[in-house]
Amino acid sequence: MQLHVINTGFFKLDGGAMFGVVPKSIWQRTNPADENNLCTWAMRCLLIEDGNQLILIDTGIGTKQDAKFLSHYYLHGEASLETSLHQAGFQFTDITDVFLTHLHFDHCGGAVQYNQNRTALELTFPKARYWSNQDHWQWATQPNAREKASFLKENIFPLQESGHLQLINPQQASPFTQFDILYVDGHTDKMMLPVIPYKGKKLVYVADLLPSVGHLPLPYVMGYDTRPLITLQEKEQFLNVVAAEPEQYVLFFEHDSVQECCTVKQTEKGVRLHEAFSLADL
Repeated sequence: MQLHVINTGFFKLDGGAMFGVVPKSIWQRTNPADENNLCTWAMRCLLIEDGNQLILIDTGIGTKQDAKFLSHYYLHGEASLETSLHQAGFQFTDITDVFLTHLHFDHCGGAVQYNQNRTALELTFPKARYWSNQDHWQWATQPNAREKASFLKENIFPLQESGHLQLINPQQASPFTQFDILYVDGHTDKMMLPVIPYKGKKLVYVADLLPSVGHLPLPYVMGYDTRPLITLQEKEQFLNVVAAEPEQYVLFFEHDSVQECCTVKQTEKGVRLHEAFSLADL
């Protein structure tokens, strides 16, 4: 099995929203903001190559949103979903499975695109199965007022209408032989984190449980989280497990604009960064 980092570009979000109750004077040490209080974040996906299977984890924000929508997020960088896949040696029609950690627009927007003349929506990966889970699908398609702006119908319903959607039962084992699934509920209901055995380690795609290295301290919880106290509990439980076996676990960051991976260690102040590195250096 081989893993490929798929970079889809950068975007910006309000630093205060990303760090919740933590003051800017503290969080800007690790995530400096621009003059508009915006911090830069990656949209870093992961491709699992295993025999005849090519499993893409998350898809970035995509290209189909209009200029007004995209202007709020300041997309930048040279990387894109298509170019990064090409650099890895693949094209859209090669992907067999698209695993969506959750259905917020910056994670699943690239799953659906416009057709060539922009008259209709179509699947970006026409031969792939698209994976969500039963609980999160209901949560996303009947959204609460707080999250409604993150669940865009044009990203979600075409998956079902295409007949390519697969819904995992969270009470059952992972349908994939390549990884287990850790479910967390603080950010959004039943977000799925793949736990991938790789090179003698357990690589965890942490998605929005830990957006960046700067979010390792427990109180650093996003204002976007629907259940911040549950996030706090989930972070503590998760980090205590991975810090207890630092030689076993590697965290893979979807949103950290600089660091792809890290290991953690237990300190007097709690769980903190041990080493940061790229996936290629693992």
